[in-house]
Amino acid sequence: MSGNSLDVKKLPQHVAIIMDGNGRWAQRRNKPRLFGHKAGAESVRETVEVCREIGVKYLTLYAFSSENWRRPEQEVSGLMSILKRYLEVELPRMLKNDIRLMSIGDRNRLPDSVRSVLEKTISKTASNSKLTLNLALSYGGRDEILRAVKDISSRCSAGEIEPGDISEELFSESLDTSGIPDPDILIRTGGEARLSNFLLWQLSYAEIFFTETMWPDFRRDVFIQALSDYQNRERRFGRTGEQLHSG
Repeated sequence: MSGNSLDVKKLPQHVAIIMDGNGRWAQRRNKPRLFGHKAGAESVRETVEVCREIGVKYLTLYAFSSENWRRPEQEVSGLMSILKRYLEVELPRMLKNDIRLMSIGDRNRLPDSVRSVLEKTISKTASNSKLTLNLALSYGGRDEILRAVKDISSRCSAGEIEPGDISEELFSESLDTSGIPDPDILIRTGGEARLSNFLLWQLSYAEIFFTETMWPDFRRDVFIQALSDYQNRERRFGRTGEQLHSG
């Protein structure tokens, strides 16, 4: 199946992906877990390219969760090195292909060298507009919601807003994803079927696609399959099918 088989009028505007299965993929090959994480970088590259090619405007990847800091120090250090290397290598490609980089999560917890490269890449690609690649780094959905609540509480205390002014729109503006439309589809690889504290507010009405494919094996064909499945679903947002099709 190729991208040409998709209906360009029904493409998701925003795709979110939980990139799961790197460690298990490596262990099945009697390799260290970092071997799987390194292999997964190629899946990131291909997924970004497919999104840019077919016209998806936003791609959010769950690259490192706030809970991942609990992993063995060697693995965390290795993941940070892979991230830093990815950003350094991909910057020229992002500039050439009009890709903007963004990040969500607690950026301050990242090592200084990684944060420096991340912020440099975000700055240099800020004016790009073909595709926004949004990396969730040191990110947790509950943490994001709590930070938004604290921000709104502070604004109320300062008299900037009244409690009665608080709406879904105002709350969304206080999240890390402010200015980005909510995901239309969540894809999770690796055979697991849970949200893992990812975009808990933003995924309220997203279609969800689970695949047994491990992230290092996630390539164009599986991605197109997920998008095709999405296009065959009816998104009702609480309404009935009859309401959607009347008139």
